[in-house]
Amino acid sequence: MRIVIKIGTSTLTHRTGNLNIRRVEKLCEVISDIKNAGHEIIIVSSGAIGMGVGKLGLTKKPEDVPGRQAAAAVGQCELMYVYDKLFEQYHHTVAQILIAGTDIENDQRRSNLTNTIDRLLDYGALPIINENDTIATEEIVIGDNDTLGALVARLVKADTLILLSDIEGLYTADPKKDADAQLISEVSEITDEIKALAGEKGTMLGTGGMVTKLQAAEICMGAGITMIIANGSVPENLYDIMDGKPVGTKFTSK
Repeated sequence: MRIVIKIGTSTLTHRTGNLNIRRVEKLCEVISDIKNAGHEIIIVSSGAIGMGVGKLGLTKKPEDVPGRQAAAAVGQCELMYVYDKLFEQYHHTVAQILIAGTDIENDQRRSNLTNTIDRLLDYGALPIINENDTIATEEIVIGDNDTLGALVARLVKADTLILLSDIEGLYTADPKKDADAQLISEVSEITDEIKALAGEKGTMLGTGGMVTKLQAAEICMGAGITMIIANGSVPENLYDIMDGKPVGTKFTSK
């Protein structure tokens, strides 16, 4: 299988923006094991701005665009250093790819991007993709890696997109406010009723939320790709997903 795994900021870092070392170490171990089983893995990783906030000792994510760009520039170095160090322990070589919206919209750039990812997978490398937050101003303002993950999954003709976040999946109500909220295990159509369950944006250090995840689901379902929302605080969830066990919320096209 060809699998795209999107890792959210809340999975990678503590609320301070500093790296959640124990979780990330376990996540890289599990992904390495899945890759060892013969699956092709592509990671879409958030966390550059969040880790930059922690590295720079800031108390919160900058509100101005230059501040976020600066945090991204610092955090991206830290992020790739961590991935390179941890995956190397399991003999996997990582490759960094930073892209903006124009790289997907432009035919020539899109073709170049696809060819590069395919060749990296042929070489056995592990592509790690992020938005080019340092220079792509428009991507910081309106971009999110849930959508980026879906676009990448469609681009590389992936079988599955897994969104790792700080929530179990899509609920019938906000589980933080409603004790009777029930997890929806499977969705086969994005209806107005489903969209109404999305709520608002995500964490303080992240940019996404359930709205962006449903937008990603629409992209995947339209391309015949299965998408799963799972809790990234439990990296072993990935094993259950690979074994076909019910985890989080699965979005499948009719």
